[in-house]
Parts: sequence; C-alpha cells; structure tokens
Amino acid sequence: MRKARAILPLALLGLLGAPAHADDGRDLGRETLAAGDGWAAAAGGTTGGAAADDAHVFTVTDRAGLVRALDGGSATPKIIRIAGTIDANTDDDGDRLDCADYAADGYTKRAYLAAYDPRTWGAARPSGPLEDARKASAARQAERIELAVGSHTTFVGLGDDAVLKGASLRIADADNVIVRNLELRDAYDCFPVWQPNTGGLGDWKAAYDNIWLRGASHVWIDHVTISDKGHPDEREPTHFGRTYLRHDGLLDITNASDLVTVSWSRFADHDKAILIGNGDAATADRGRLRVTLHHNEFDTVVQRAPRVRFGRVHLYNNRYVVPGDAHDYRYSIGVGTESAVYAENNAFTAPGHIEAADLVKSWNGTALHQSGTLFNGFPVDLLALNNAYNSGSERDLTGDVGWTPVLHGPVDSAAAADRAVARGAGAGRIR
Repeated sequence: MRKARAILPLALLGLLGAPAHADDGRDLGRETLAAGDGWAAAAGGTTGGAAADDAHVFTVTDRAGLVRALDGGSATPKIIRIAGTIDANTDDDGDRLDCADYAADGYTKRAYLAAYDPRTWGAARPSGPLEDARKASAARQAERIELAVGSHTTFVGLGDDAVLKGASLRIADADNVIVRNLELRDAYDCFPVWQPNTGGLGDWKAAYDNIWLRGASHVWIDHVTISDKGHPDEREPTHFGRTYLRHDGLLDITNASDLVTVSWSRFADHDKAILIGNGDAATADRGRLRVTLHHNEFDTVVQRAPRVRFGRVHLYNNRYVVPGDAHDYRYSIGVGTESAVYAENNAFTAPGHIEAADLVKSWNGTALHQSGTLFNGFPVDLLALNNAYNSGSERDLTGDVGWTPVLHGPVDSAAAADRAVARGAGAGRIR
C-alpha cells in the first residue's frame, strides 16, 4: 500500500481543522505572544512563523515530512502543524527503527558493560574501540532524532492529540520561535556513556533533551506536555551501581539563550526538568538567560524545576506536585551561580516526608525573592526556611535579587493558580 504523504496539500488544511477547544476560524499557527507576556515579549516580542506565506505552511504526519518542512533549520518564516503522532525513530520510508538498527562497528551493550566495568577498567573515561563504536552508533541515532529548528518558525499541534515522539528539538542560534499545543515524549538515548568521577563510581550520561535552546532568543513555549512517557528511567536497570539513564533534560536553556517565556505547560515523570545556564564558568551568559516561567505544572519531577545559573528568572503561578519515595526527590528550585530568581505565588503539594525547606537548594547562588508561596495549602517563607535549615554546606540566601519583573500578566494567588493550572496546563488544553 502506498504511504500517506508526509506534507499535506494546503487545500486539506481546513479539513484537519484548528486545535481542539479553539474558536471557529482560530488559527493557532498565526498567533503571536501577547504584549507583556514575560521576557519573550521584550525587544520586539515573539511572532514565530506568523508572517509565513501559504507556501511555507505545512501539515506534517511523519518524520520525513517534518524534516522537509524544517528545511535544515532555515530562517524562512514557516508554520509547521503536527497531525497525529510523529516518531523520530523511523527511516525515510516511515518504518520503525530500534536501538539495534543504529548500532555500528560491532557495538553491543553487553560488550560495552564488560569492557568498562570500573572493577576492571578503573576510574578512567572509556576509550578504545568499543567507545569509538558507541560514538559511531550514537551519531547514527542523532542524525535521525535531532531536528534543527530555524528562526521565524512556529510549531503547533493540531487537535488535542499531536505528539512528537523520540525527538530532540534543537533551537540553536535561532531567533523568534514558537512551540505550542504539542506533546513531546521519550527522547530516548540508545547509547548512554559511562562517566567515572574521582569522588565515587560515576554516572550514566544521556545525550538528548526534548527541547534544547542553545544561543536562542525570543522563544515562546506554550501548552506543551513533556515527559518520558513510554520509557521512564525508573524502570531502567542498574549498571556499575547507577541507574542506566536514557534521558537528559526535558527543556534546557543554555549557551547565552535569552528572552524566553514558558507558559501553561506540563513537565512530568522525569528526573531533571529544566536547566537554565549550563556551567558555572559560562560567564558569557551574564546579562542573558532572561526567562519567565508561569502557569506551568511540575508533576513528579525530581529536580531542576528549574535550576538556574546567571539568569534573571521570573517564576510565578506555577503548580508543583512533588514526587514520593520511589522517585528520590531532591529539590524544585535550584539557585545557582550569579542567578537572580524572582518567585511569587507558586503552590507546592508534597507527601508527608518532604518539608518546605527541601523545595529550594542553593548551588553556589544567593539571590531568591519569594512571596506568596503555598506548601500543602499553608503559606510558607522559602527564604527563611532555607536559611534556617541549611546544613552549612549551602550559602544563605538573600531576598534582594536586584530586579523586579515588569513583563507579566496578572499574578493570581497561589491557590487560584494551582486550580487553574491543574485544569489548563499542557497540550490539548488551549482555550
């Protein structure tokens, strides 16, 4: 049987319709970020591909069509509408690829584990033929699943069930990008690398974030759902005394990215959710990494919700559902080097063994404004609790962050936001 076309003709766009819950005639692909809606509204705002001509409005149904629409990350204004589920781990004919299909030069997981077992290999980084084979195998997978997104692009899911599976969207050195109404799941790394360290055994490192902003600016991410759905790391085996991790971050904002708004989105069932700033020595990030996170849900996220270095981050009206024992919760808000986090009216729900003082961790950072925080329905002062209960290994925090947000919508009470986000955050819920 002949396969369906990956890019549908423009004449059929109307038959597919606008995303669920949209008003008649509403075209989410042409919508732009509202004035004042977070940092991405600064310096001219964020319009994505709204100016695209009809020839650059695509409805795609498989990976091959998506790759053609992306056009190698070109800066031509474009609107890309995702219909149904697109699996990045497929060949050019649309047939499913698994890890064995990517393996090169004799790589097998069993051989890799045998070669680099710390009991015989020691604490050196893996090297030699099997590590070279792992790299070659990883490069084959990366060629399939890393998708370059260029400037002036809008991604939007059609209906309430648009899914991009197994992909890593790379928004690198691009300006003016919108991603809306889309579920991104399971950016699964077939070939994680073993990284020994001098203070212990080491850790497994996976390669792919579902969305990675690298040197990007003016980016609006709205009503997306991002998770490891299908392959949670908690089900992975243990090798060399560490969980064999298959996933990295859900959303990383690094390498001097700037002017980003993330709104009404859901981050779920994952270890490291959002990293803002990738290194304490990345001083080129100073003055950048300005990010607004509002009306998002962090459900069963172990850490990095977010972790911040250098950036000025406005964190308001977000909903946190802290995981229980099985997920080994670490913290939610990470205050890192030279960061300035302004957190207001966020709501946290946690199991009994988690205390409010556990919600914030200082990673060589000192600046956290917090106000209006609810913890299991009761008001708390995260700053005072952190300073009162820190173990001496962390630095005391100060409420003077050196700036006050001016780009934002109405800031609701934490209780009202908690209810609204539970109802409205995530893909398929745009009203």
